[in-house]
Formats: sequence, structure tokens, C-alpha cells
Amino acid sequence: MPARLPLFPLNLALFPGEPLPLHIFEPRYREMLADCLTGDQRFGITAAIPPTAGSLGSVARIRAAQPLEDGRSNIVVMGERRFSIRAILPEQRPYMVGAVEEFDDQPGTAPLPQERAQLQELAQEYRHLLGLLADSADDDADWAEQSEPFTFQVAALAGLEVEAKLGLLATRSTRDRARKLLDLLPSLLRLVRARADVHVRARTNGRGGHEHDIVTGT
Repeated sequence: MPARLPLFPLNLALFPGEPLPLHIFEPRYREMLADCLTGDQRFGITAAIPPTAGSLGSVARIRAAQPLEDGRSNIVVMGERRFSIRAILPEQRPYMVGAVEEFDDQPGTAPLPQERAQLQELAQEYRHLLGLLADSADDDADWAEQSEPFTFQVAALAGLEVEAKLGLLATRSTRDRARKLLDLLPSLLRLVRARADVHVRARTNGRGGHEHDIVTGT
């Protein structure tokens, strides 16, 4: 049965289990935040602007809220279940409210063990390289045991464009999502390897195992 959910249209896709900091400044969304804080702490983030029946999004649960003196707020939300908007409700609110139906992946669609292992290996290397770029040595990743949240962990790590993220968000087969990520990650890894190599060399002033490690030109 559809449930009532305040809607916050943004040009982004929020994955289940993904944290997201937000700055709330528009009066209508200040009111939405106040209503959520006195309610169940939940609203819906959708990339559709404006959202309509059939638009997809994710539930965002407020984890922290910092009110500012001028009425604005900084908040942190956590992505929860995905939803499909069944109808926009005719409520007397300055913000939109939808009747939404939450959903998970279809049962029985977990990736094969070798696909999970391959995806985790690629994701672990990607995470390591991002750590190098951020000058962080933390390689300990707490990967989810269940396949659906694991694929969303990897998807959030990858830093994809909005359209690619929306495609993964809409996918209701965990196996299909894992395979899409297996197709996407190798090219992303090549890019981040090159960036990490330049970063490490720059930190050592270009010194490597032999001379002329860095060649510049126009």
C-alpha cells in the first residue's frame, strides 16, 4: 500500500546505505525539514524535477541536523529503501508530497559467488586508490554480507554520473546491478590508477626507480 512521503527533488541519486550531507535553505524545504523532525525523520529524494507519477527515488532518513541562526540548516541523511511515486498528493504544503511504494530487489537474483568475489576485488582496489589520492592509508572496508547492500556500497564508492547512478538505482535484479558494475569499474580503475600514479609521483617530486619518470610537454 502506498505511503505518504515528503519529496525533495534534487539532481542526484541517493543509494540505500549512502550518507549524504545537505544544506537546507529554501523556505519550503525548511518547513519540510521541520515537519520531518517532528515526525518520522524521513523524506524522499528524487532526481525527477518536477517529480511525477512513476518517478523513482530513495527514502532519506535524517541522522543529524544542525540549525543555523538565520533559519537554514545543515543535515546528514542516510539512504534507505527505494520508492516509486504512485501519485502526487494534493496537500496544502509549500513542498510536494507523494504517495510512494517502496521496493527492494527481486528475490533470487543474487550474483554468482565468483561475480561477487571479482566485484569485491575491483572495489577494494578502487577504494585503496581513492585513499592514496586522499593521503589516507585506511584500506579496511566493511563490505556488507548481503548482496543487495553490497552492490549499493560499490555503486556509491564509484562516484558515477547521475544518469548511471539512476540506472543502477532502478535495477531490481542484484545480479544485473553487479554485472553492470563489473562492466563499469575497469575503465574507472584505469582513470583512478593514472591519477594516483601522478599524485604519488608529485609527492616525491617525480623521483622513481630511474630518471626521467615524468615527461611534460605541450
